[in-house]
Amino acid sequence: MQSEATFLHHLRQHRGILVKVSRIYADRTEDRLDLQQEITYQLWKAYPSYRGDSAFSTWLYRVALNTALGRFRRRTLRLFYPTTLPEPPAPNNEDPALERLFTAIRQLPRSDRALLALYLEDLSLKEIGEVLGITANNAGVKLHRARTKLKSILNPSS
Repeated sequence: MQSEATFLHHLRQHRGILVKVSRIYADRTEDRLDLQQEITYQLWKAYPSYRGDSAFSTWLYRVALNTALGRFRRRTLRLFYPTTLPEPPAPNNEDPALERLFTAIRQLPRSDRALLALYLEDLSLKEIGEVLGITANNAGVKLHRARTKLKSILNPSS
């Protein structure tokens, strides 16, 4: 069995994956944080079954994407009525081009978002295929189609 310290070390090392997946699958900051928490919980639950057959990051992506996609399948409308108004959000100091990219990615189908998240992480087609359970060739074809859709969203006049 893997140790808690090893799990936490891997989680800190690959935190960027959690952030990226949550940015692609959730619009609001609160939803992103909730999704990161849910992914972390699912990772911890599944960690005893991690055998090390693949890289930790590959396994993490698989769990993170399955969690993000599963969240949409069981999503129900949640209404709440706040008793006080929230503080306005702090000004966004993020690169506008990067935010535009993530906004465009969120307009794509969920399966395309997963492909692009892995692509943006510089994974090879073989690694993308391993995470998604498809061949490297199939990953390449699907990635090409997703990138074409993304380009049309970012540059509608082209």
